[in-house]
Amino acid sequence: MTGIVVMAGARSDVGRVRKLNEDAVLAQYPVFLVADGMGGHEAGDLASAAVVDAFRHLVGRDDVQPEEVVTAVESAHTAVSQVAGRHARGAGSTLAALVAVVQNGSHAWLVVNIGDSRVYRLVGSSLEQLTVDHSVVQELVDAGKISRSEMSTYPGRNVITRAVGDSQSPADYWLSPIVTGERMLLCSDGLSNDLSDEAVLAGLSLGGSAEQTAHALVDQALARGGRDNISAVVVDVRSGGLAPRADEVTGGFATSEQAAVQPIEVDTITSRRERPIRG
Repeated sequence: MTGIVVMAGARSDVGRVRKLNEDAVLAQYPVFLVADGMGGHEAGDLASAAVVDAFRHLVGRDDVQPEEVVTAVESAHTAVSQVAGRHARGAGSTLAALVAVVQNGSHAWLVVNIGDSRVYRLVGSSLEQLTVDHSVVQELVDAGKISRSEMSTYPGRNVITRAVGDSQSPADYWLSPIVTGERMLLCSDGLSNDLSDEAVLAGLSLGGSAEQTAHALVDQALARGGRDNISAVVVDVRSGGLAPRADEVTGGFATSEQAAVQPIEVDTITSRRERPIRG
């Protein structure tokens, strides 16, 4: 099987307001994830660390199956629930993950989401948000009551509707092609709340390495206030993926079928939510 070659960079910062960093990141092939913990001192940080630990055993493998990712999500739920049980205020975490899995004999990204941390994909000049936030403000956007541009300033924007550690919070899963030349971003809401879609697109398009880009995006969020913990993981696919068309600068692929990012069913868990698309 042809191996996927990626370069990744990550940075997590406490921000300018909070005293504790409750975010945690993992950026080791084939697993890339951001977890944003909730619950305060000695709870939120333990919750996000538990999410990372649930996926760590997949690191270094080239044969991960989708079902193993589902099992890791279930393990994360259990571990965070145990953390919550030891603290009066409870605990929880978001999860945004990108895992290279083997599907039908070839590699693909399995995108996983619980909460409002995000996964974006940049191909050429086209930026897509692959995940859909599980949040009150996203529901308002879906209902047409507020615009997407109002999400970062709307009161209660940090209220999420699903969290790791809550047994009633299933993950959403999407299967995305791995495309040579694409750049992926995983981030906590501390970054997406402070940076507009246009700023994210500009930051990802500057041409620096994955490590440099992750640091630059966090610096930009800090410069815009740093109201929350801020985490970014940037993943560049260098080789081994699908070949984009010669006019990839427009975000085109060889066929629309290859380009499609599909909601999938994995062990009866499925998502049919629509993804916002930015071009």
